[in-house]
Amino acid sequence: MFGWLAGLKPGSRPAITAATWRVVERIENCATEMEAQSDASLRRLARSLSYRAKAGEPIDSLLVESFAATREAGRRTIGMRHYDVQLLAGVALVHGSIVEMQTGEGKTLVATLPLALYALAGRGVHLATVNDYLAARDAEWMEPIYKALGLSVGIVQSQMDFDGRRQAYARDVTYGTAKEFGFDFLKDRLMGREIAEGRADLGAMLTGQNAAGGTKLLQRPYWFALVDEADNVLIDEARTPLVIASPPGEAQAVQQTLFCFASEVASGLEVGDDFEADVQKQTCELLGRGRSNVRAIQRPSELDAVSLLAIYDAVERALRARQFFILDRQYVVREGKIVIVDESTGRAAEGRTWRDGLHQAVEAKEQIEITVPAGHAARITIQELFARWPHLAGMTGTIATSAPEISRTYSVAVATVPTHRPAVRQRLSPVVCATYADKLDRIVQEVHAMHALGRPVLIGTRSIDKSEDLSRLLDAAGLPHTVLNARQIEKEAEIVSQAGQLGQITVSTNMAGRGTDIKLGEGVAALGGLHVICTELHDSARIDRQLVGRCGRQGDPGTWRQYVTLSDEILVSGFGPKRANRVVGWLGTRLRGNPDRLLGAFKRAQQRVEQRHVRQRRLLEYVERQRAESHIQMSQDPYLDAAS
Repeated sequence: MFGWLAGLKPGSRPAITAATWRVVERIENCATEMEAQSDASLRRLARSLSYRAKAGEPIDSLLVESFAATREAGRRTIGMRHYDVQLLAGVALVHGSIVEMQTGEGKTLVATLPLALYALAGRGVHLATVNDYLAARDAEWMEPIYKALGLSVGIVQSQMDFDGRRQAYARDVTYGTAKEFGFDFLKDRLMGREIAEGRADLGAMLTGQNAAGGTKLLQRPYWFALVDEADNVLIDEARTPLVIASPPGEAQAVQQTLFCFASEVASGLEVGDDFEADVQKQTCELLGRGRSNVRAIQRPSELDAVSLLAIYDAVERALRARQFFILDRQYVVREGKIVIVDESTGRAAEGRTWRDGLHQAVEAKEQIEITVPAGHAARITIQELFARWPHLAGMTGTIATSAPEISRTYSVAVATVPTHRPAVRQRLSPVVCATYADKLDRIVQEVHAMHALGRPVLIGTRSIDKSEDLSRLLDAAGLPHTVLNARQIEKEAEIVSQAGQLGQITVSTNMAGRGTDIKLGEGVAALGGLHVICTELHDSARIDRQLVGRCGRQGDPGTWRQYVTLSDEILVSGFGPKRANRVVGWLGTRLRGNPDRLLGAFKRAQQRVEQRHVRQRRLLEYVERQRAESHIQMSQDPYLDAAS
């Protein structure tokens, strides 16, 4: 019955066949019977399916009844009945595909189908998403469906204590972020090691318990994982290994002094004369004159034992922090700490730090307390983490272009599901501006025109500082608006709920570009729906598509327009400084030409950045594989193991 999926080659994108529709028809044929069931009877049916699953009956044989019951539970508990195309997506997810559904097609509701089916086995299932807000929102929204089937729901949040996490993992369905699942896996591995070795000091540190209280493992053995916003989790986040640091060593004072000294020295060096900066690789290298200047500066006595080579390295890190890491773009300062801002989501990446001393270099630049770089007690990559689930599936609105990479890395297929209603979203002609100021002025003019019509407007920016630049101009123009960025996390739900109302203007980073459902207010559809303004291309076209996908959802009307300027970062990031200058010169003489042709140069730069990121992820994958193989060899060699 499901041969069309079972025989797929990883990375292929299957069309929906007649066999698939016959499965949907069988589910539809159960509708009358399901509607006649009482709430108690529906729960008894779920218990019966659970008994059959625990007895070893194949998942395929339970799919039709489980989907029909889940569909009916959705209808009677939250008033949402799965569409046929959502059932198609559910079938693909059950059989381990990454499903691409257009934004606004109801992926949150689709998730209940495979999660409920696999949860019937009593082994616990996980939904991994990109942030705590979406995890809590989706779990609370869908919980009545699971409860109607006798299933329990848990939520793992970043600020949750140990006991709360253990209780959440004990539930039938657990929602959380991939990051939290990964860190809890590492904690379990460390705790297991401590217990096996008869030591409790590290376990107590991880759980906040004393040695007498003991430690207990958090997670159950993995069974099924569904990855929401799969492109972000499995691709964008894949470049960042999850690491639990070990306690700092004894050389704390020396390292702090070194970072402060390097930052002070870097502030007096000139690019081009003292050092070279590679924009594409985001690295800095001292030249001969720069090294001479570093040697000539009087060093603190604490650094007498530090080699000159180590000092050069520290200065180059400090230069990199000054050249490529900008306040309110890559990070913010909160309560005396550097908090990284994730470009792909626009959110603060709490608990994440840059590696190899770069985080400390940024701290020194901002003149705040320097945290001593620690060793690694445990680490894992996203690829290694999700390889541990026997059954893996995912869903997103933007994955088809990355199908080959997903296939190679995770050995899963990508299935594209049709929309429930035809998309009527309209793309307006792009605008290419000469300067950043000109771009902002023209955006304000467009917002003013849309506001006069009463249409809501969503303006997507790439960073916090640029959202605030635009906010000041809107204030000056007398246009009331709301700003959503990493500074307004606590107001996020309220801001998003109002973004589709008459005359509403919302300026947002990518916090409103993924996973948010902006519903149109009364009368807005008749005016043309939500208008989205994209102010700049991101490093990935998938991020731009997510922003555009906030309008024209589920057949609603909507429009969007792309703005770019000759000073946009993407040109230098993609082409490098020299070639970017030539491209800017070419564009500058043709600003009155075909805007789509001009935009093509920006798109090519974006593609080059995407290709570079693919190479970086492949390199990380190779390095981690070599590290794992080296660790295995060392553990098998008694002499190396004893020496370590």
